[in-house]
Amino acid sequence: MSIILFIIILALLILVHEFGHFIVAVKSGIKVSEFGIGFPPRLATLFRWKETDFTLNAIPFGGFVKIFGENPDEASLSGPESARSFVNKPKSIQALVLVAGVACNIIFAWLLISFGFMWGLPTPVGYNGPGTIENAQVIITSIAPQSPAEASKIHIGDSIRSVYAGDVVLTEVTPDTISQFIETYGDESITFVHARGDETLSSTIIPQSGIVENRKAVGISMDLIGTLQLPIHYALWEGAKTTVSLTKVVVVGLAVFLFNAVTGNGDFSQVTGPVGIVGMVGDVSQLGFVYLLSFTAFISINLAVINLIPFPALDGGRLLFVLIEKIKGSAISVRVANTLNGIGFVLLLLLMVVVTFNDILKLF
Repeated sequence: MSIILFIIILALLILVHEFGHFIVAVKSGIKVSEFGIGFPPRLATLFRWKETDFTLNAIPFGGFVKIFGENPDEASLSGPESARSFVNKPKSIQALVLVAGVACNIIFAWLLISFGFMWGLPTPVGYNGPGTIENAQVIITSIAPQSPAEASKIHIGDSIRSVYAGDVVLTEVTPDTISQFIETYGDESITFVHARGDETLSSTIIPQSGIVENRKAVGISMDLIGTLQLPIHYALWEGAKTTVSLTKVVVVGLAVFLFNAVTGNGDFSQVTGPVGIVGMVGDVSQLGFVYLLSFTAFISINLAVINLIPFPALDGGRLLFVLIEKIKGSAISVRVANTLNGIGFVLLLLLMVVVTFNDILKLF
């Protein structure tokens, strides 16, 4: 089931991305011959809209659009339809077409998060805005690697219902009282009763030193989180603010990772590929629909930001080519552009193989 959900989410996000390229290209007078759902080989042509074939393809991992002249050749440069070629449009139009996919992913994330607020989105009690947070619970927000909690049945997103050590039961369950309880009974086995969706679990953990300075800990971070439900106008506004905040977090996180990679301090354990995301989708789906909605929005933002990296074969790399051509006043050689994009695509595939292999190693 997790694999099916992952395929659906990935396909949806890529289709949203490609729709952005498609609609801006069409509105700009650029010829688009195909909008493919999935990747070839082609199974069927679903329908034809104006001059674009909408096709169903065999490999169900997203989709694509065939934009005339995006990969320049002689026909697109000087053929009979050269005026409708991407490569012969003004640089501003080319940039808009390239940015449109990223923009659609960001807009889609905003709509998902806004719908989440309308549905009822998990929100920290410290939230300062419209609406009232209801049914607040202590939620696990992170788990320290190689900690006692990581070795237990506790997952991120679980809600802690009760905590006890021997015959001593914690009467008031809050993040602060739980931390104090762990500190007080750090030399004993502590049992956490925690809920995940409709399932109630129990984990007995022995605190360890070295996780938190000067005291024993189990390796969990917690927050008091409830449900915030907003009317549509507030939901759209809060959705926009949340989308901007998440985008900043993703940009900063990616920048730090790339800097560490360039300086030789990169850690691939920080990167999650398809196999890892499948597992995350399974965990999130157990928490409920609104969590899956938020997770999809977060992945959509990640896809948008990664696509803006100025690397060949990504939208950011193509944008860089457009900028270089604008500055130098002439086109980059067709052979050079296609070669660089081809090399970039191969390197991205190799990176995906390495990340996937690392995901598989994490399973053992």
